[in-house]
Amino acid sequence: MALLQPSPLSIKKNTRTVGRSFQPIFLIIFTLLMVTGISIRLAYLQIIEGVHYRKRAEANRIRLIPKHPERGNIFDRNGKLLASTRYPRSVYLWPMAHTKPAWSVVGSRLSQILDISQEEMEKKLEEAGANSSSLIRIARDLNEAQITALKEYANELQDVEIHTEAVRYYPHGKELAHVLGYTRELTAEQLTEKRKEGYRLGDVIGQMAIEKAYEKTLRGEWGGQQVEVDGAGRPLRVLGEKQAKAGNDLHLTINLDVQKAAEKALGDRNGAIVALDPKNGAVLAMVSHPTFDPNIFSKQKLTQKDWETVQGAEHPLVNRALSAFPPASTFKIVTATAGIESGKFSPKTVLQTYGSLNIGGTRFGEWNHAGFGPLGFVGALQWSSDTFFYQIGRGVGGPTLIEWTRKYGFGKKTGLEFVNEESKGLVPDEIWKQKVWKMPWTVGDSINMSIGQGALQTTPLQVAIMFAVPANGGYRVQPHLLKDNEEARSWRESLNMKPTTINILREGLRKVVAEGTGKVLNQPTIPPVAGKSGTAEAWKGRVKQNHAWFGAYAPAEKPEILIVAFAEHSGGGGGSVAAPMILQIMEDYFQRKYPGKYQKPETSIPKNSRRN
Repeated sequence: MALLQPSPLSIKKNTRTVGRSFQPIFLIIFTLLMVTGISIRLAYLQIIEGVHYRKRAEANRIRLIPKHPERGNIFDRNGKLLASTRYPRSVYLWPMAHTKPAWSVVGSRLSQILDISQEEMEKKLEEAGANSSSLIRIARDLNEAQITALKEYANELQDVEIHTEAVRYYPHGKELAHVLGYTRELTAEQLTEKRKEGYRLGDVIGQMAIEKAYEKTLRGEWGGQQVEVDGAGRPLRVLGEKQAKAGNDLHLTINLDVQKAAEKALGDRNGAIVALDPKNGAVLAMVSHPTFDPNIFSKQKLTQKDWETVQGAEHPLVNRALSAFPPASTFKIVTATAGIESGKFSPKTVLQTYGSLNIGGTRFGEWNHAGFGPLGFVGALQWSSDTFFYQIGRGVGGPTLIEWTRKYGFGKKTGLEFVNEESKGLVPDEIWKQKVWKMPWTVGDSINMSIGQGALQTTPLQVAIMFAVPANGGYRVQPHLLKDNEEARSWRESLNMKPTTINILREGLRKVVAEGTGKVLNQPTIPPVAGKSGTAEAWKGRVKQNHAWFGAYAPAEKPEILIVAFAEHSGGGGGSVAAPMILQIMEDYFQRKYPGKYQKPETSIPKNSRRN
């Protein structure tokens, strides 16, 4: 019996595909890769980026209320206060304030009260960044009317806070402006440069003079409170507080009484006065006119009037004590030194003086147009004879005269702390003349230089250092403003001059005051003085207006104070314009230090009409 075969159509086809071939393996691998990737990402976020995101999370709930550090106080050599701190009230905002819906109301009201545009406030907030956890100051030094208005509209002014802060204050105003300098809020460029040093938006920094030179010492360290806030930014609790660390105090070599006397003596004239201790270069006073009030820079915004006081045509911010001018006849100290030390002229040299000398076809005149007859070095200094020193300059030659000019410290910075504000002046030589004028050095250049004219440029501070050499017995001192207990020898260097050279200089400078061009200083109101006058030819525009110089030290035999007075474009001579300033300062100094030892100064100061 035949078996029945099923029809092919009756066989049911098996259509199952899941689990066949490589599909399970693929799914397993895919799942493992996904889990591994997620695990790696979680590890990266939690371990590697965990600190960063934790800080961001904390920034949303923790706010830092900064507290400015107090800058260190500045005192004079006797402990008198020169710079300190005051505590005005300032307005602060959170950086994200301008992104909130209420800003249109808050910004408009603040602009009205504080007289600051909304755009200016928004710019500061944007510079800080929305994620910044620090309050941003938008106005300082609020007056009572502004504080009252802020309180009246407190319900409108969400996220606005008022805090006191430490602001620099200069109790003597203009009198020490060029010594102390000023502080001012960082510019955008300065902030970019100083961020790595810990400075932040709204911070202040010393911008010139002592404030700039000793910024790191004076600055101090920020402090503040860490405050936890809720989602609306309202404070919940104080988490911690770091006390701001005040900067270190400074004690300067400045004598406030001498500084004030110098300021008064210079008066309204443009110029400078420098007073030193000639033994070690300690700066007792440094005055420059025109001047400015450094307190204006503590304002949030300077008015047009404020800007005019510091940006005038006479450049009030320029320290003329550190600016270069021709030294005129004061420089004859260097020429006399070069003449004797070179060996080309003996200490007993006597030269005939004339109304003028014709050298190389050029006429070089005497200041009195007549001459003084035969003179030695002492007499030539006493009468400031030009024709005597022309002959010395021609005799020693340019290289030797230039060498001694540089030994005295001219042509380079003095070492004073104000590195960026000090001119090094100019000592012209063969290389300089070829480069600038495309001409060789001539005997005429040496002659001009011998009396402190020509291209020679020196600062009043450099001239004071020159006078210190004969005053202290042959040492070039380094001027400095920071008081310390170091002995004088650490601030000076011997020029290795012959004792006879020093004696001639000292005798000549004493004769200047006792019998010569500086007799205005020969007064019973002060001890015996030694000094030298100078009148530099100068033009202001097309008008000839000479500079007047005088340098002096006292007591002549054992000096304790040295003063150089410089009157820019005074139109007068050193003996008639600059010497009376020194007399006024010395009277104040010696009357204070030795009461009753010298006669009281008369109300009128005697005048001397001599040119040099």
